[in-house]
Amino acid sequence: MLDIQKLNTETKLNSSENKLKALLGVFNGLFLKSEKTLLQLSPDEPLYLPAKNAAQMNKILFSHGFFSSALHEVSHWLVAGKTRRQLEDYGYWYKPDGRTFLEQQEFESVEVLPQAIEWTLSVACCHPFHFSADNLNAGFQISDSFKQKVSVQAQLLIEQGYSNRMQSLIDALCQEYTTVLPCAEDFALK
Repeated sequence: MLDIQKLNTETKLNSSENKLKALLGVFNGLFLKSEKTLLQLSPDEPLYLPAKNAAQMNKILFSHGFFSSALHEVSHWLVAGKTRRQLEDYGYWYKPDGRTFLEQQEFESVEVLPQAIEWTLSVACCHPFHFSADNLNAGFQISDSFKQKVSVQAQLLIEQGYSNRMQSLIDALCQEYTTVLPCAEDFALK
């Protein structure tokens, strides 16, 4: 007898796995040689590790196989300039879960651009985007102000034009996932 529930679960898993494999293929196909950068699954927390010598690769490690984590970590890589890409985790300030209100405000101020880029990449991949406060234990809700800033930033990216790396990635993702280029209307808050 055919177990429909099991079949649906397996299909969904395979679909998620294939979507992630496609993302890895696109990113690594574009940047493994040109930027010596590898996007790779990590069983632990996300982390960017610069190459220690010319024979090694830079590594963007994303959490637990989560598609959104991969997009978010790629977003940080796209924000980071050449100098920052030579530093572990780009040399950014980060305080883990449990931040105070003021620390959360600081976190949000530096997360506007990466989350705007993540949202743009999500649209290109036809993947749902969720704002992240990344502070579950403190109980803070994502502020409407933060959402608005991310929305405006995503629209500005389109208006001002993407960096070369970001444009080539978005073009390749749209081709891979058979989507159209993101437009300003994609980032209107509902």
